[in-house]
Amino acid sequence: MKMKRAARKEIVMGTVITGIVVLGIAGLAVRSMVRDKKNGKSIQCGGDCKHCGGHCH
Repeated sequence: MKMKRAARKEIVMGTVITGIVVLGIAGLAVRSMVRDKKNGKSIQCGGDCKHCGGHCH
């Protein structure tokens, strides 16, 4: 069963839009992690250096 061109274009356009949205969200998450790391926060360390001796950053 062959799809009409218009139907294929709609599927491709939906895939492209979804991909752009996912990439945007991933980019914002990475940017947030980089900013947190630069500000002395990280996933491994809560910023409380008396517990880890400052080895986290």
